[in-house]
Amino acid sequence: MQNSLEMRGTLLTSAVAGARMGLAIRVASVALFTALTAAAAQVSIPLPFTPVPLTLQPMVVLLGGAVLGARLGMLTQVLYLLAGIAGLPVFAASPALPQGALRLIGPTGGYLMSYPFAAYVTGWLAERGLDRRYVTSVIAMACGLAVIFAFGVLWLALFARPAVGLSAALRTGLYPFLPVDVFKLLVAAAVMPGLWRVVKEADGGDGEHGTRSTRRHGD
Repeated sequence: MQNSLEMRGTLLTSAVAGARMGLAIRVASVALFTALTAAAAQVSIPLPFTPVPLTLQPMVVLLGGAVLGARLGMLTQVLYLLAGIAGLPVFAASPALPQGALRLIGPTGGYLMSYPFAAYVTGWLAERGLDRRYVTSVIAMACGLAVIFAFGVLWLALFARPAVGLSAALRTGLYPFLPVDVFKLLVAAAVMPGLWRVVKEADGGDGEHGTRSTRRHGD
């Protein structure tokens, strides 16, 4: 029986299979999702009862991992963090901390540092075909979202300055955001099967060409 978690390739590798500009497309895709993550941070809604704002970033991080795969998805978020550490205005607005490396020790530091790992987990599952159907796409993205919340809540509870303890971290870093982020996840998960259908129709087949290319070249 074929292993259900066998590498099957990502949307990106299938879309660029056989393309003469494959490397350039990969580089452009990484740059695009880095920019989208920064743009999503600017759509920020401060909440009066928590230092953590509501943003669109988790949805972009999970989509980036699913589209690009584990390694490129992770690279995208590492580049995003490096841009923020360098002082570029890519983090969400904060009344307490300026743009720059200090954000990583502030209350949102755990969420920010989780992004590369969340993208990697989502991408790893997507590489094994979980992004090709809606239900399994939800599962893949839910695993990535769990990474974001685990990092964020534990950071708020134990390592942020000031640390607030687990109970307060759950009240301010998980419960208010869970319904909205689950809704965003359900929307993002619906995108992937639709994109796969577009790629397969453009390829004129069942996507196996992209899978074979992935096995030869990786992502």
